[in-house]
Amino acid sequence: MKVILRQNFEALGQIGDVADVKSGYARNFLIPRKIAYAALKGNIRALEEEKKALNKKMEQEVHAAESMSTELEKVSVTIPVQVGEEDKIFGTVTTQMIADSLKEKGYDIDKRKIEIEEPIKALGIYGIDIKLHPSVSAKIKVWVVRE
Repeated sequence: MKVILRQNFEALGQIGDVADVKSGYARNFLIPRKIAYAALKGNIRALEEEKKALNKKMEQEVHAAESMSTELEKVSVTIPVQVGEEDKIFGTVTTQMIADSLKEKGYDIDKRKIEIEEPIKALGIYGIDIKLHPSVSAKIKVWVVRE
């Protein structure tokens, strides 16, 4: 049975590809999960409309992420921590701490989008990347200061 993929599927291909699969696999797995359509003329037109809508949605998401990125570039966050001898902090500064500080400033960023290259274990100023979209990221300054 020939099917047209509605989304990227690792085993079969990319959106819009026509794949030849067994009919049971198509009827019982691909079509009910909305991964593929049966390869009919009407479904080909429907897929083209879905592609246009998906492209428009992706453009809007990228534009929103870019505008958020320009806003975040101007932001710096201060995180007060307890320190011991030689200005070593107890524990590390976590992505959750950074996300909470950003939330106080009015930016609701998920902690999983914050990328810390190396654990922050000392006082100082750090540049932290925030992945807003697969193609857009922002860099903020994090000031780790004595409590």
